[in-house]
Amino acid sequence: MKQGLDLTRVVLLGRTFEEYIRFFALDPAALKGKAILDVASGVSSFCAEATARGLDVTAADRIYSLPTDQIQTRCEHDLEQVAKAMESLPVYRWDFYRDVAHMCEFRERAYKIFLADYRVARSKRYVPIELPHLPFTNGQFDLTLVSYLLFVYEDQFPYQFHQQSIIELMRVTSEEARIYPIVTLEAQPSTYINRLMTDPALAHLKFEKIQTDFEFLRNSNFYLRITRAE
Repeated sequence: MKQGLDLTRVVLLGRTFEEYIRFFALDPAALKGKAILDVASGVSSFCAEATARGLDVTAADRIYSLPTDQIQTRCEHDLEQVAKAMESLPVYRWDFYRDVAHMCEFRERAYKIFLADYRVARSKRYVPIELPHLPFTNGQFDLTLVSYLLFVYEDQFPYQFHQQSIIELMRVTSEEARIYPIVTLEAQPSTYINRLMTDPALAHLKFEKIQTDFEFLRNSNFYLRITRAE
């Protein structure tokens, strides 16, 4: 029996700058001067908020081929549906968000900040993509972040998609990529992690599970750090 969200597609839930800092254990001061790519960014406000802080962030997601009103309709619907479903699920810890209503405040703030920025800066820093391909040059970014797509939707994306996406992420990244979370929607460790670590096609890469102090989905207090093997 499923314990987590039963989703048939990737949902549009926005996360804030504050949440990204917690997900990826980021030091905002250390991000100054770095080119940052946020993949599968959706309606998160990280790009908009980081830009307002003087950081260089590019957001990339398949939904950026859509007009603002369509994105707004979809993310409002997704938040309403997911919030209702979450209330009775045992796979979440509410230490940070306290309850569903407070979590929804984060999600609403994120997508409203995103939508305002998307309306005026869509052509500047919001790039439509279709993983596992990225329309960027080799090593264009110092740091790449991916939240709530790879691993968490393991039942919808096969291993090859993960493998090819990671190869492409690292092609456009000169330093490191970070992926969060590394558990499924059932709060179980992704079965793909060990396969990636031993995959000959990824022998040029180094994988590290880095523990953090943030946990919403149970067992999600880790991100995967990917660098080049020495």
